[in-house]
Amino acid sequence: MMLHLYRGLTSTIGPVLPAYLAGRQRRGKEDPTRMPERMGRSSHPRPLGKVIWIHGASVGEALSALPLVEKLSARHTVLLTTGTVTSARMMAGRLPANAIHQFVPVDRAPWVRRFLDHWKPDLALWLESELWPNLIAETADRDIPMALINGRVSDKSFANWRRFSGLARRLLGVFDLCLGQTEEDSRRLHVLGAKRVATPGNLKFATPQLPVEPEELRRLERTHLSRPSWIAASTHAGEEMMAGRIHLALKPRHQDLLTLIAPRHTERGDDIAFELREMGLTVAQRSKQEEVTPETDIHLADTMGEMGLFYRLTSIAFMGKSILSAGGQNPIEPAKLGLAVLMGPR
Repeated sequence: MMLHLYRGLTSTIGPVLPAYLAGRQRRGKEDPTRMPERMGRSSHPRPLGKVIWIHGASVGEALSALPLVEKLSARHTVLLTTGTVTSARMMAGRLPANAIHQFVPVDRAPWVRRFLDHWKPDLALWLESELWPNLIAETADRDIPMALINGRVSDKSFANWRRFSGLARRLLGVFDLCLGQTEEDSRRLHVLGAKRVATPGNLKFATPQLPVEPEELRRLERTHLSRPSWIAASTHAGEEMMAGRIHLALKPRHQDLLTLIAPRHTERGDDIAFELREMGLTVAQRSKQEEVTPETDIHLADTMGEMGLFYRLTSIAFMGKSILSAGGQNPIEPAKLGLAVLMGPR
């Protein structure tokens, strides 16, 4: 019943979805050159042979999928879909030769059908927790084998899905296999309607260390390693100002302290730099190629794909989205590089 209501709603609002996407484009949340992909019009021809389709919501899921993509692409074409501009940019330089990135279509049935008609995947793998009803239902209707891997069900998501238990059973019940990150995730998936469940562990633990450009690392080590430092990584709105205040509080005891701030959404870099300078802090903005000097307080790492560089320039990492927002970002990446990792209460 709930699935029918959802499909009816997405059909009704279909005519306004292009305007919705145009608004997202103006805010920098859609790639104007690839907008047709969001409507199911693929920009890449389907290769011959089998295609394994992997879908992840954004950067974290896409990065965790890379070891799997590399293994599978040795024998088959891998189609990786995500929904964010940031994830697309991140994947541009990291996917192996036999893998293709596309934006996932917005969850409107005609657009989903157009996407599936083009790609005709032989296997569909969903990552973590993004379950789009039309996408799942249309895939299942074509008898495409489906698995949920690295499945995650937060407390909030579990409570929400239980309110719509019929829809949850309808969606999870069509998966041939659901693999939870933890035993609790697997238990919740089973309660919500998954039929075959296992717990192999968190896929993110299988990811390799973040890459780095050795020459640039050696260059920045000369300005960074001689100073006490820490990094506020994957920060969200408000957390950068907190990092600035922490820097000011610590500076009387560590006068040459250097604080690195790497915002989750790099397009916010100019606004963050302005606010930090309003606090009286000296900021070197990476996206503007501003160099760190002995007078620099904050090195603002507002560039894509360089976390492997910045994590190697310090020994302490605070993970964002753990103070003002619930959840916290992935601590595995800095931990694999030997950093001490701090998290907020949320």
